[in-house]
Amino acid sequence: MKINKKNYWIEIPILNKYLRQILLSNRLKIFDIFKKKIYYNKITKILDVGTTPVISEEENILFNHYPWIENITGFSNQNCNNLKNKFKKNKFIIGDARKINLPENSYDIIHCSATIEHVGNSVHQKKMISELYRICKRQIFLTTPNRNFPIEFHTKIPFLHLLPKKIFRKILKIINLKYFALEENLNLLNTKDIEKFCNELGIKNYEICYNKLLFLNSNIILIINKNHES
Repeated sequence: MKINKKNYWIEIPILNKYLRQILLSNRLKIFDIFKKKIYYNKITKILDVGTTPVISEEENILFNHYPWIENITGFSNQNCNNLKNKFKKNKFIIGDARKINLPENSYDIIHCSATIEHVGNSVHQKKMISELYRICKRQIFLTTPNRNFPIEFHTKIPFLHLLPKKIFRKILKIINLKYFALEENLNLLNTKDIEKFCNELGIKNYEICYNKLLFLNSNIILIINKNHES
C-alpha cells in the first residue's frame, strides 16, 4: 500500500477500480448540481481552484464535462503542465488558495472541488473561503467530503474519522498513515464548520446542499451568491 500524494489516494489495487468508479459517479452527480445551481453561459469566466495534475476520468470533472472549457483557468499548488497536452486552450496558475495573487472580482464563477479539506487548520480553511469570495464576481461552488459520512474515502476506513480529531490522527500514525494524520494534509469538515466560516466572514447569501451516496450525505456543497449580497 502506498499514498499517491498528487491526488491524495491510497493505492490498494483490489479496491481502486471500484472506488474510482464510485468517485466518478459521485462527481458527475455533483456536476449535475453545479449545472442546476450555477448561472453560466458561453462567455462566463471560471477559475477552478484545486485543479489536480492527474489525467484520469474521475479527476478535473469541470475540465472534462463543461461545455466551454476554453473559459476555465486551472489554479493549483502543483505544477499542472502535464494537463496542457489534453487541455490545450486552457491556462493553469500555480499558487496558494489561502493567498491568491489575483485582483478582486477576477472571475465570474469560482469552482472548488475537494480542496478545502487539504489546506490545513480551520484558520487556513476560513482564509481560503475569504480569498475565493474576494476574487469571485458572481458565484462560488465549493464541495468537500462530509465528515459525518460513515466512510472516509482518503483512508478507505469506515467510522474511524468520526472519533475526535486528535484521536483519529493518533490512530492514523499508529497504522502508518502518517500523511493523512497531519492536519495540513487532511482536515475534514461538517456542515456546522462550513456555516461557522460563512457567518464569521459575514457571508449572508449562501446555500448548503448535499450529494448523496447510499442515501446519506456524502459531500457538502457550499454555494455563495456574491452578486446578491446586501
